[in-house]
Amino acid sequence: MKKWQLLSSAALLTLTLAACNSEKATDEQSAKDNTEVTEAAQFPVTIKDALDKEITLEKAPERIITLAPSNTEILFGLGLNDEIIAVNDNDTYPEEALSKESVGGMEFNLEQIISLQPDLVVAHESGLYSFNEQAIAQLESVGIPVFVVKDAKTFEETYETIEQIGNLTNKEKEAEEMIVSIKEGIEEIEVKVADLEEKSVFVVVGTNPQLYVAGQETFISEMLEVLNVENAVPELGWPQYSSEQFVKSNPDIILVTYENDLAAIEENDAYAEMDAVKNANVKLVDSDTTSRQGPRIVEGIESIGEAIYPEVFNE
Repeated sequence: MKKWQLLSSAALLTLTLAACNSEKATDEQSAKDNTEVTEAAQFPVTIKDALDKEITLEKAPERIITLAPSNTEILFGLGLNDEIIAVNDNDTYPEEALSKESVGGMEFNLEQIISLQPDLVVAHESGLYSFNEQAIAQLESVGIPVFVVKDAKTFEETYETIEQIGNLTNKEKEAEEMIVSIKEGIEEIEVKVADLEEKSVFVVVGTNPQLYVAGQETFISEMLEVLNVENAVPELGWPQYSSEQFVKSNPDIILVTYENDLAAIEENDAYAEMDAVKNANVKLVDSDTTSRQGPRIVEGIESIGEAIYPEVFNE
């Protein structure tokens, strides 16, 4: 091949590579621009919280404080590890939460919260006895938005909470995936227990100083429904029971959510003739996963399932 032909071929190859690189760079920039446009299109976002109060965020929050364990589990589950700057004393999961600064538990340090300069505080309706509307107003007066999560009584309300937090944090896709994963896990459990013999279950959530139990239309009662077991407590909510009522209910299995309640029931002579006590069917279940309205719903149901049907769930 002649020299001028070699030079011409080399030049053509150089031009072709340059054009490809230019096209690739243009495509990458276009994709980046489209992502930025998509993110910008989602904000500002306005959502009503559990207090029927509208909260508006102009952009996705970069500094988040969470005041309840269920909120914390959702936020970490959505991949917001870096954005979470502080948590609460009651957080036990995930492990990364334990390394974060804490702003309190039963009481919250408002001065500390303000000094951390969050652009979103995620509170919880169940904690309004301490973190009340006055505290919320104080934070909002210095420009800190506070979103109060509803105290969910059902799985469906939990899914709504996950969606809301996903919308506020620009994690809509992750929120949707989390909900789908929970629903699929529940369906698998329903199939597993479909043909099992139904049992009656009594869930004790406290024995000191009075006996408190999980009744109908509670989060834990819906877990029992998934497992196709009967909640032996007919009352709604979290009623207080006398020893006489407890003995009369005589369920097949008694579940407790705190370890010290095991001895309080097993060693109480008043309960000695109950079938569950005589048959060593007083069982401990995980208190966190059975009470936190978040991504570990399936783990909570499995904890109860292992106690009621060990031969099925411990395979």
